[in-house]
Amino acid sequence: MFKLYFFLFVAFINSCINGYDGSLMGGINAMKTYQSYFHMKTVGSQTGLVFSVYTIGNIIGSFFCGPFTDWWGRRWGLFIGASIIIAGTCVQAPATSKAMFMGGRFILGFGVATCATAGPAYVAEMAHPAWRGTLGGLYNTFWYVGAIPATWTIYATQNLDGELSWRLPIWLQAVASGAVLLGCLFCPETPRWLISNDRHAEAISVIAKYHGEGDRSSPIVLLSYREMIEEIATEGSDKRWWDYASLFNTKEAWWRCACWMGMGFFGQWSGNGAVSYFLPVLLDTIGVKEERTQLLYNAFLNVISFVMATIGARFVDRIGRRPVLLIGTSLFVVWWTIITVLTSIYAKQDNENLAGSRAAITFIYVFGITFSFAYTPLQALYPVECLSYSERAKGLGMCNLIVNFASFFNTYAIPTSWEKITWRFYFLFIAWDVFEVIFIYFFFVETKGRTLEAINEIFEAPYPKKRSVQKHIVVMTGEGIVDKGIDDQC
Repeated sequence: MFKLYFFLFVAFINSCINGYDGSLMGGINAMKTYQSYFHMKTVGSQTGLVFSVYTIGNIIGSFFCGPFTDWWGRRWGLFIGASIIIAGTCVQAPATSKAMFMGGRFILGFGVATCATAGPAYVAEMAHPAWRGTLGGLYNTFWYVGAIPATWTIYATQNLDGELSWRLPIWLQAVASGAVLLGCLFCPETPRWLISNDRHAEAISVIAKYHGEGDRSSPIVLLSYREMIEEIATEGSDKRWWDYASLFNTKEAWWRCACWMGMGFFGQWSGNGAVSYFLPVLLDTIGVKEERTQLLYNAFLNVISFVMATIGARFVDRIGRRPVLLIGTSLFVVWWTIITVLTSIYAKQDNENLAGSRAAITFIYVFGITFSFAYTPLQALYPVECLSYSERAKGLGMCNLIVNFASFFNTYAIPTSWEKITWRFYFLFIAWDVFEVIFIYFFFVETKGRTLEAINEIFEAPYPKKRSVQKHIVVMTGEGIVDKGIDDQC
């Protein structure tokens, strides 16, 4: 079992890679040595281009990551993604021109798309069914394991003289990628990928060794293998790299879309994308204007968010996916309403009421903590669960595409709108979060307590949401045959 945890930890590091870069460029962009070397400003079209080229690489990579992960397997998907990221680092870190620097960021974005697809797929398909929810939730919490070192690295290196102050943090991006590159060589392939490629003997060996403690006749091994061979086709759409039609061509597929696409949009548009933009404004209001102090506030917020996300990862299995999302999103409405009132009163140039400003900042922190608890564990886990095996890799690629489009909106639309309507933009978050609560209630299914294959039964039902909240039964008969079904009386 400890070997299995090591393999999953290797996949978790993919999330660290994304978190590190996601927190890195904001700090580097504020460094005077970086600005001087490339003749950049903290804002402006050139700065926007440097940031967006990473997103462009990620968007383009979204169309390749599915085929990579389907053709060569989940673990080789990890290897390919890590290799591309290391290549991007080797272009970006020693860059002597703006074009070279942006080229490196494009390559990084392309590689991260593959890691963001292969990583969660590997975790969900390899984890023991009893712990898939917790372990799948922990995957995305490792975003902070990358973000926290990035924040503190920038905090430490900004005192270094010359180019090393910004080049060193970029070089350090290769550390996590190198760990994945080496670690995945020791990881087994997932049994589901092996079965889809007609390698049944290897699949049974993997299931028995890591889920059944070496016992091929273990009930969990028998049930898992039977479900896999019933649900996974050796001639599915995962064998046709160009075929994305199965993601949208049936009622079942559209209901799945409502879940994984909804999670992609809601995970970016609940108001969390604005926190990093508005926090410096409110810190200025209460007199916290020094750059190092603001970096310190952000660093502590990342630490707190990591702790809450880790706790949340355990609760997604205890409480369930739907209750966590419904309660968390409902609280977003409350927090943004309070933040809107406080900001409208206290976030002004002539404001002298520091208590009011501190209250506004406190509730922005409370929102961030709530988001980390409710959404961070499910952002990677829930889409994986809602996609069937043959569509999983391509679907995760499309989910990554949606996340990038939503992030692009956060990067450009929010600052532009804030400049024109200031705190009134918060009303959009309130209205959108109300919509999210309604959408989640009627369309999101509950996946707690089911194997990945058993979840397919939910989407085959006339009304998947209703079926998902019914009790799922697993029975061992006297002859030792494992059976399963839905308790229609629940």
